[in-house]
Amino acid sequence: MPAVNLPLSGAVTQTINPWTAYFSLMGSQFGLINVNLGTSSNPAIEQEVLQDVASYGKQLGRMGDVLAVLLRHLDLTSLTEDEHKAVAAFKRMQEDIADIKERHRSRLVIRP
Repeated sequence: MPAVNLPLSGAVTQTINPWTAYFSLMGSQFGLINVNLGTSSNPAIEQEVLQDVASYGKQLGRMGDVLAVLLRHLDLTSLTEDEHKAVAAFKRMQEDIADIKERHRSRLVIRP
C-alpha cells in the first residue's frame, strides 16, 4: 500500500531559497538597469563601450543619423523597387523616432 502523508505530517524535504523564490517572480532581474551582453566575443570590451562611450540606443541613433545624411547625398534613381521600399521604411522609422524624441522633449519643458 502506498504511503500517504497529510500536510505537515510526513517526511517531506524541500530546500527553499528565499532569494531564488523572490527573484524568479521578477524574471531573475536584480537592479534598476540590467544589460544582457548576450554572447559577445569580448564582453569586457562591450561593457566598457556601453559605460564609457554610448548606450546601444545612442549608437543606433548616431548610425541612423549618418545614414540619413548619406541618403540625402546619394543618387537613388537607379534603385530597384524593393530598394526604394527599404529606403522609405528607413526614413519612416527615423521620422517616427524623431517624433517620439520630440514628444519626450516637450514633456521636459517646464511651463509657467
